[in-house]
Amino acid sequence: MIELTYNWDTNSYDKGNAYGHIAIEVDDAYAACDAVRKAGGNVVREAGPMKHGTTVIAFVEDPDGYKVEFIQKGTWG
Repeated sequence: MIELTYNWDTNSYDKGNAYGHIAIEVDDAYAACDAVRKAGGNVVREAGPMKHGTTVIAFVEDPDGYKVEFIQKGTWG
């Protein structure tokens, strides 16, 4: 589990450059993208297998532009 938080009393942040993105394992990357989209979120890479592989991934973006990768359980390795 990972918790992504939003601080309502903060007007802006400086984007950090300490990492490229975070990744979390999900049961179904396709369903996770649908849920993000239905909640008004931004899917920047639809769920699907990685080039030359079987690992199913997707990328979504938070309101500040940070990327979050979904990795579908059981497809990597």
